[in-house]
Amino acid sequence: WTAGWVLAAALLLRAHPGVLSERCTDEKSRRILAALCQEYRGGVLVGDLCEDLCVAGTLSYQRCLYYERGKKVLQADWRGRPVVLKSKEEAFSSFQPLSLPDDAAEDGGQDFPEAELLLVVAGEVRNALGLELPNGSLGPLWPRRRGRRWLGQLATLWSLVQQEEFVLFSLLQDLSRHAPPVLGSCGHFYAVEYLAAGSPRHRALFPLDGAAGAPRGGRGQAKAISDMALSFLDMVSHFDDDFSHRLHLCDIKPENFAIRSDFTVVAIDVDMAFFEPKMREILEQNCTGDEDCNFFDCFSKCDLRAHKCGAERVNSNLQVVCDKIFRHWFSSSLRTSAVSVPLQLQLRDAVQECADPRGTSGSAPGAAPDVFWKLQRLLQATQRELQEAEK
Repeated sequence: WTAGWVLAAALLLRAHPGVLSERCTDEKSRRILAALCQEYRGGVLVGDLCEDLCVAGTLSYQRCLYYERGKKVLQADWRGRPVVLKSKEEAFSSFQPLSLPDDAAEDGGQDFPEAELLLVVAGEVRNALGLELPNGSLGPLWPRRRGRRWLGQLATLWSLVQQEEFVLFSLLQDLSRHAPPVLGSCGHFYAVEYLAAGSPRHRALFPLDGAAGAPRGGRGQAKAISDMALSFLDMVSHFDDDFSHRLHLCDIKPENFAIRSDFTVVAIDVDMAFFEPKMREILEQNCTGDEDCNFFDCFSKCDLRAHKCGAERVNSNLQVVCDKIFRHWFSSSLRTSAVSVPLQLQLRDAVQECADPRGTSGSAPGAAPDVFWKLQRLLQATQRELQEAEK
């Protein structure tokens, strides 16, 4: 029980760290980056963005986005391109150092066998994501050729692989249009593209100003919403089916997503995303009822005879997207004359069936597979209606 509560408390703070958040200030953010550059100049850490940040000045701080229980998220300008600098911890020294044998440390780590280093890194990735990865798939995490700063390279690599989000983004690099690519790093800070996060304050949940054609009026907004909804469905299908293990999203809310100019949905905060092996490990806790088996947006059921939560998730990414995103878009309060009333009603009912399958069919908690295709068909019909109206 104690172990279960410790794990739950740690993951609670990871999902909602605002309870221990610090004040986000420009002064402190600049101080953090100044300390990073000082350690770079001292050879403690390295990174392909360090020269731009610390010497050339082509990577420059713009503003503080947020601090959350150690995590620092800053906006910067990189050669005219807005980017986000992220780190799980403020200071490089906050990360657990890589332990090298004394003789390896004495010669700057040059003779440390690469096979052993691969095993160590793979072990850390397994610990972070619950995945057994072949050595070939560690390419995005692997340091370049050994040089005079090899110890700094090793220390930098080790600080980055201790950050689950960095590891996940790196492994999804070039594999997913729904995750931002890692653009580079300096020490323990890594850079991703800047995309404006969603918010319940937006009528359409996401800012549409920078979207292609900047949709205006009821018809423009209806087209944008249908595009975004189809992209959410594509993301759900992609995370469910396109990797060796399903990727579970346990904190689905507008703030954790953004849209690109073509309305592609991007998961910009994946601190609470877990591949199937790690998800099963998290869910399998002691319980006295089903409510003990709810891990944010990921639910399991309690076996009352064994007093143990099942390792299998009983709801789905699709169900939570329908509940927390689609309900807002397709409720009666957002009806528009741009789409026929019968089609709007069908969409509303399909979203309700998806979000709460027990209320519509008395079935198991997970959304039925056919509701995915129903939603896709109705959204495509919506787009056809809007295109016809433009002629």
